[in-house]
Amino acid sequence: MILPNNFEQKIGFTQLREMLDGLCLSTLGRQFVAKMSFQTNAEQLQKLLLQTDEFRQLLNSGADFPSAHYHDVNPHLVRAALPGAYLDVPAFFAVKMSLRTIREALVFFTHAEEGLYPTLRLLGIGVQVDRNLLASLDKVVDDEGQVRDDASPLLRQIRQELINRQGMLRKQIAGILRHARQEGWVPEGSEPTIRGGRLVLPVIAEHKRRVKGLIHDESASGQTVFIEPEAVFELNNDIKDLENAYQRELVRILTALTDQLRPHIPDLRKAYQYLGLLDFIRAKARLARELEATLPALSARPLAHWKQVRHPLLFLTFKEQPKETRRVVVPLDIELNPEQRILLISGPNAGGKSVAMKTVGLVQYMLQCGLLIPAGETSEAGMFDDIFLDIGDEQSLENDLSTYSSHLLSMKQFVTLAGKRSLVLIDEFGTGTEPALGGAIAEAVLEQLNRARAFGVITTHYTNLKNYAERTPGIVNGGMRYDPEQLQPLYRLEIGKPGSSFAIEIARKIGLPKQLVERASQLVGKDKIRYDRLLEGLEKEKTELEQRTAEAAKAERRLKKAAQEYQDLKRYLDETTLDVLREAKQKAKLLLKDTNQQIESTIADIRRSQAGKEETKQAREKLDTFVREKLQIEPPKPRPTRELAEAGTLKPGDKVALIGQEGHGELMSVKGKTAEVSFGGMKTLVKVNQLEKLSRSEIREREKEASRKAPAQYAGLGLDITGRMSGFNTILDLRGERAEDALTKVMAYVDDAVMLGISEIKILHGRGNGVLRQIVRDYLRSQRTVASVADEHADRGGDGATVAVLK
Repeated sequence: MILPNNFEQKIGFTQLREMLDGLCLSTLGRQFVAKMSFQTNAEQLQKLLLQTDEFRQLLNSGADFPSAHYHDVNPHLVRAALPGAYLDVPAFFAVKMSLRTIREALVFFTHAEEGLYPTLRLLGIGVQVDRNLLASLDKVVDDEGQVRDDASPLLRQIRQELINRQGMLRKQIAGILRHARQEGWVPEGSEPTIRGGRLVLPVIAEHKRRVKGLIHDESASGQTVFIEPEAVFELNNDIKDLENAYQRELVRILTALTDQLRPHIPDLRKAYQYLGLLDFIRAKARLARELEATLPALSARPLAHWKQVRHPLLFLTFKEQPKETRRVVVPLDIELNPEQRILLISGPNAGGKSVAMKTVGLVQYMLQCGLLIPAGETSEAGMFDDIFLDIGDEQSLENDLSTYSSHLLSMKQFVTLAGKRSLVLIDEFGTGTEPALGGAIAEAVLEQLNRARAFGVITTHYTNLKNYAERTPGIVNGGMRYDPEQLQPLYRLEIGKPGSSFAIEIARKIGLPKQLVERASQLVGKDKIRYDRLLEGLEKEKTELEQRTAEAAKAERRLKKAAQEYQDLKRYLDETTLDVLREAKQKAKLLLKDTNQQIESTIADIRRSQAGKEETKQAREKLDTFVREKLQIEPPKPRPTRELAEAGTLKPGDKVALIGQEGHGELMSVKGKTAEVSFGGMKTLVKVNQLEKLSRSEIREREKEASRKAPAQYAGLGLDITGRMSGFNTILDLRGERAEDALTKVMAYVDDAVMLGISEIKILHGRGNGVLRQIVRDYLRSQRTVASVADEHADRGGDGATVAVLK
C-alpha cells in the first residue's frame, strides 16, 4: 500500500517517470512507462532489476544493438485483421523495418557470448518473426519506403511503359513550348506544369487562342491560363490509363500481401510486445547511466543498507548546472535494520533533514519499481509492502482541515495500517500546534509505530523525541552535520547521535541584539541550553578529530611511500652489488688465467735462452707490457689533499663534499654549525663537521670524471635522472581510481615532477561526483612547490582535469 494517493508527485517520482517517457523511442515503450508500478514480489522485482542492469552493461560496452525503427504498428494490425482490407505502403514500410529490428535484437542475444545478458535473452523466448513474411515485405517495399518496380511482372511492365510515354510526352511538350516562346505566347522562364493530373503549358491570356488545346485552369490574377495542347491529348490519356492500371496492380499486390500478413497477427502482437519491452528497459538503462546508478544486493526482508546514496533529482539538477558553478550532492549512508528500524533525524533548518528523508522514500520507491538506484556498489536493499508519507502542508479548505489536523489524520492511518514490512516517512514530526502538546502526541505516535515494529525515517526538532530515541531500542538518533564556526550546513548525516537546531548560536552569530539572545536563553531554560551546547561541543570535537585523522592518514601514506622507496632502493643496490661481484669474479678469473699463461711463457723463454741478460730484460719488458695492457695497472698518482671543513674557514662559493662521498657541491651559506649546500641544483642543510673542503685539482679531476659518465645527478643512489626524465609523462590519469590510491599516486607524481624540474603537469580525474577532483586540488594547494591550480581548457576536458604550474 502506498499513501497518500499523490505519493509519486510529493516524493518526486513523477519527474523520473516523465524522464523515462522522454527516453523511450516509441509509444510501445511509453505504454510500459505508464504501467510501471510498485512491486512487492521479490522474485519479479529481481528479474526487472537484472534486465535493467544487463541493458546498462550492454550500453556501456558500446555493442551494436538496434536502436532505430521502434514503430508501434498495432493500429495497422487492427486494420489488417479485417477481411478484404489492405494496408498502404507506409504501413508496410513501418511493419517491415520494425520486424527487422525485432529480428536483429533476437539474433543479437542469441549470438551473444555465453553468460552475457541471460535475463534479456529469456525475454525473446516464444517471439517469432517469419522469414518468408519479411522476405515478402522486402520484395514489395524497399528500405526507403518506396514500392519496388519489380514487385510483380505486370507492375514492372506498366512502370516501363509509363516511363516511355512520359518521355514521349516531355519531348512533344518541349517542342510546343519552344515554338510558343519564340512567338512570345508564354511568360519568360515558364515551364510545363501539372493540372488535374495532366501536363499543361502556362500561356499568356491574350494569346490563349493561338495554342490549340483544352484550358484546364488559370492563375489567380487571370493573366495566365494553363492549356493542354491538342497534340498531346492522346499521350496524356495513355499516361492516365497507365497510372490507373499501375494503381490497380499495386492495390492487388498490397491486398495479397495483407492476406499473407493476416495469419501472423497473433505472433506479431507478441513480437511488438517484446519490442516495446526492449524500448522500456533501454530507457531505464539510459536513466541509470544518467544517475550513475547501480544494482544493489536485493533482500526479500525489509532493510536498507545503502552506501553513498544520492537524491536522484538533486543529482540531475546539479549535473545540468554550468561547470564553473556546479555543486556536488553530498552522499548519505543509510542503515535501517531490525535492530534500528526507525531513524530520527534532527539538526538545523536547511541542514538537509528533509532531503535525507525524501532520498530514502524516492530511492526505495525507485527500487521497487524496477529502477537501479544511485548508491554505492556495496549497498544492500530490502523490500517493503507499504510506504507511508507525511510531508508538506495538506491544509484543506473544502474539508475544513488545518495543517495539523491533516497531519493527525495521516498519523491515524499510519498507526492503524503500519506493520513489520511498512516504511513510514514523516517530515517535521509533531509540528503545527503547541510544542508541548505536539511533542507529546508525536512521542505517543512514535511509541506506537515502534511497538508495531514498523520501519521509518522521521525528521524533527523536538528534544523529547531525541531523548525518547536515545533510550528506546529499535529507534536511533541521526544528526545532520553543521559547522558552528562558519554557520554552514555540511549536509552529512551521522547516525548515532542527535543534531542540534543551533537556534541560539545562529541568532548570536548573525548579530541579533545581545539582550534578546540572553532573554531567549533564560526562557528556554538552562537544561536546553546545556544540551545544545553539549551537541555543539561534540560537533566541534568531531570536526577536529576528522581533520587530525585525515592528517594522520596523510602522514602514514607518506611514511609508507618513503618505506617503499627505501625498500626499492635497497633491493636495487643488492641486485646491483651481486651483478657487479659476479662480473668482477668472472673478469678476475679470465685475467688470472691469461696472467698465468703469460708468466709460464716468459719463464719458458728465459729457460730456452739459458737466462741471458739481454733475453731476460726483453722477457721482463714483454711481461710489463702485458700487465699494463691486460691488467690496466698504472703507478698510483698522489691524491689531491682535502681540507676538513670548519665553520670559521668556510665562505659562500667554496666547493665542498660530504665525507666519504664522490659528489661535490657549492656552499651557499653557513649558520653556526649548519651549512646550506647546493648539490646539482638541489639545496640541502648539513652539519659542518660532515663536510670537507676540496682543492682546485680535486675539483678539476671530479669534473673530468663527471664529463666521462652519463649525466646523473643521483648516480650514487642508483637513479638515472636522464632516463626518468625521458620516460616522464606530464599527464597523470586517475580516472576510475579509489580516493586513497589516487592521493598516493598524486603525491609520488608531484615529487617526481619537482625533482625532474618539470614546469607544468596535468592530472585527469574526470567529473563523476567530484571526490577525486577535490582530493587532488586540496593536496596540490597544500604544496609550497605548486604555484597555481586551475581547470583545463573547456575543449580539453574542463573541470574533468586539473592543470598545476610548479615553481
